[in-house]
Amino acid sequence: MHASGLTRWQRPSCAKLALAEYEMITYQTNRTWSDQFLPEVKRQIGAHLLKVAPDELDQKQATDLMMLDARDTRVAVRIRRPGYHSRYPNQFTIRSKVASGAQTELSKVVNGHGDWMFYGHASEDGRSVEHWQLLDLRAFRAGLIRHVQNGYPIVHGDQENHDGSAFKWFDASSFPNEPPLVVASSS
Repeated sequence: MHASGLTRWQRPSCAKLALAEYEMITYQTNRTWSDQFLPEVKRQIGAHLLKVAPDELDQKQATDLMMLDARDTRVAVRIRRPGYHSRYPNQFTIRSKVASGAQTELSKVVNGHGDWMFYGHASEDGRSVEHWQLLDLRAFRAGLIRHVQNGYPIVHGDQENHDGSAFKWFDASSFPNEPPLVVASSS
């Protein structure tokens, strides 16, 4: 028995600990980098959460703006590093594998979590978001269902990364027109 009170078989291996620590450091680094864009993302999304109230509500209930949805709207945010938009202008990616085997963004989205995804590209100087799309994840899931059940031709693929993670890429322009996948975009 080890000093920790765990047998050799109960203790995580050094390799597993190192991988978990590496993934946590990588996650924290990536999260810190992407979080710098959240104030800008909030400004962009805010314009799509409000609509002008009808005249009657303005005149009788002091209401100028209304929220589009009365419930919480969950928004995933993905900011790609500079240089990808010019090569893949219609593409968006979702992480589909991490080396630890933990649940990924793709599995969360496919399982029904999230309402929208803000997908943007960092500017060359890395200080702002130049090109972005606001995607309806319900339309994304509907497109995937049509793809599997009816063979609807969604253009997509897989990409492995050097760190053991992977992502699926999708061409937004290949999704069905209804319901619309792209809620809003910078272009």
